[in-house]
Amino acid sequence: MLVLWDIDHTLMATRGLGRELWAEAFHQVTGARMREQADVTGSTERVILRETARLHDVPYTEDLFTAFAEALGTAHIRRAAELRERGHALPGAAAVLSALAQQGVRQSVVTGNVRRAAEVKLAVFGLDSYLNFDDGAYAEDGEGRPELLRAALARSGTRSENAVFLGDTPADVAGGRDARMRVVAVATGRTSADDLRSMGADAVLDDLSDIECALSAIAPGGTPQA
Repeated sequence: MLVLWDIDHTLMATRGLGRELWAEAFHQVTGARMREQADVTGSTERVILRETARLHDVPYTEDLFTAFAEALGTAHIRRAAELRERGHALPGAAAVLSALAQQGVRQSVVTGNVRRAAEVKLAVFGLDSYLNFDDGAYAEDGEGRPELLRAALARSGTRSENAVFLGDTPADVAGGRDARMRVVAVATGRTSADDLRSMGADAVLDDLSDIECALSAIAPGGTPQA
């Protein structure tokens, strides 16, 4: 079994620092100060950069994205201590990750973040040790959740019926369904539990604080198998 996690508002929150780091990297690679940012909810850094560049009349290219990904990852490394002070892991995140790891369940991430930023965010809050980053997928791997989920399944050699994806947005639910995976939605973002349920999530949690409830949602038939 493979459990794939979204990061932002599923496992942790940056409390505004993420936008600051994003604006810093955008200015560095484009020379333009960010006046506004494209919608980030459930999106990937590649799409957000392209749309934000358009809002600032900046031509988008793959080279621009490559430079931006490098700048954003470096910004996270440089301000990791500040991220630790301002952000936080969400209640129950570490406990659920640990419980699954103790049962031998493979875990990774599927996220719209660039990989280096994802690694820094999770390391800052001590969540990285439970995850195999090489089995995951990141902004460098595509534009939408279905594409990223399929990339993670391919990398890990896992069939979709043997994987579970946990996220907090409508895009996470839709992406998981498109990839034919079980989807557990966590209502710790901007979308209510009722709305996530109506969108077709297989299970919905208010948060991760109830470890037994979370484990039951991830593997409803009993103890998760590795």
